Amino acid sequence: MTDSENAPAARSPGAGGGYMIFIQAIASLALRIALALPFFKSGLTKWDGFLELNGGAKYLFAHEFMLHAPSDWSKFWILDKTYPMPYPEISVWLASFGEILLPAALVIGFLTRLSALGMLGMIIVIFLVYPQFWATETLPWVAMALALIAYGPGRISFDFLILNSWKRR
Repeated sequence: MTDSENAPAARSPGAGGGYMIFIQAIASLALRIALALPFFKSGLTKWDGFLELNGGAKYLFAHEFMLHAPSDWSKFWILDKTYPMPYPEISVWLASFGEILLPAALVIGFLTRLSALGMLGMIIVIFLVYPQFWATETLPWVAMALALIAYGPGRISFDFLILNSWKRR
């Protein structure tokens, strides 16, 4: 066979034609938005104004949020011991900034893998505070964050624009 006979097979829709690139771009944008929305909404509830945290958020971190851990590490899946949130005055600030900045970066696709990694860290803390919601909340969020870390932001993102501008130099 000649090269011209092989060319149509290489350009077939199953080989990743133009419409698949479009679908992948839309899918990665939807994935970024789906992961960002619950965190951004939660972050908005923690602020009273510019750089002013509300008292409720401070109270939750200081008195209500407890980290769950196993009492016997040979049975690490049984989280039966609780600890207070370490450094609650710092934790509330980190969580509040993270819940605003990281989702915003995800939506626009800027430093997507790093933002998703930061979100993954927050998801792990959420799991340790609310281990009973692992199947309904933390597991889907972990899957979304890992997909963004593994596959990147897609073509509809600032990361893609920045990468293309560097490649053209």
